[in-house]
Amino acid sequence: MLIGMILFWSLVFIASLVVVVKGSDYLLIGAEKIGLRAGLSPFIVGVTIVGIGTSLPELVSSLVAVSKGVTDVVVGNAVGSNIANILLIGGFAALITKGLKAEKDIVDLDIPLLALVTAIFYLVAKDGSVVLMDSIILVVTYGVYLLYTLIYKEEGKAFEEAMEDAVEEKVKVTTKDMILLVLGIVGLAAGAKYLIESITELAVIFNIAPGLIAVSAVAIGTSLPELLVSVKAAARGQAEVALGNIFGSNLFNLLMVVGIPGLFGNLLIDEKTFTIGIPMLLIATTLFIISGISKSIHRLEAIMFLLIYLIFTAQLFGWM
Repeated sequence: MLIGMILFWSLVFIASLVVVVKGSDYLLIGAEKIGLRAGLSPFIVGVTIVGIGTSLPELVSSLVAVSKGVTDVVVGNAVGSNIANILLIGGFAALITKGLKAEKDIVDLDIPLLALVTAIFYLVAKDGSVVLMDSIILVVTYGVYLLYTLIYKEEGKAFEEAMEDAVEEKVKVTTKDMILLVLGIVGLAAGAKYLIESITELAVIFNIAPGLIAVSAVAIGTSLPELLVSVKAAARGQAEVALGNIFGSNLFNLLMVVGIPGLFGNLLIDEKTFTIGIPMLLIATTLFIISGISKSIHRLEAIMFLLIYLIFTAQLFGWM
């Protein structure tokens, strides 16, 4: 009976995760084309629709978690996703392309912002919870970041040039795009509901905190859109888009994926996320900042990133 329950909820977890990721993908495709068709520039589309779209799985699943009272999933999801973005996605993208190099100088804007946001998040989370005032600070910080990014002319020009090749053939909105948009919204909502339900049931069965599942399995699954975007961009020689996607997604996760759900209730941080996840987030972010200063992630660095992620996972589950 117990094995049957484990198998059932594991299958529900996998299926709902796939639905959430695909729903996000469909929503992103439809919204991107509609945005371009409406006359928005590729840069605006990139910063808003693409940047936010690839983080929708984390946001929607976190909102559902709060509505069901499983608040420790929220911070675990955001922290785990950021670690996966840097170590797993950054590592894979650099390894597959034999090194990820950016032409643009990202030191002026991206690196200071990532360092600042990570520091703000640490100060907010260091007491083991995220309360209403903390959430307001996080959301307002993202608004300031978005506004500054939109008016930062050099950044806008560079990103727009990098995005044009990727979006120039997607300006025509078809009935299929509208259908994908609707399917994406439905898929995200339904998939997130059963994802959180399966996490709760599996956590009870294995007598572990839901946050542990969130910081590991959910984080990897919801980071798949970022993986696809970054690897495809890197393969096309658009390293700036690949690195920018990681920067943008990590900022969004810490500020909005935690901030928005925190507006509806206090968020608790489970022990594993607090003692292992957050310290690893600080380490991974520091390594990424160092790579960012040199404007590249070399193959040896990529291998190191992947090995560190394996060590992080082993520590989470007490394998070492």
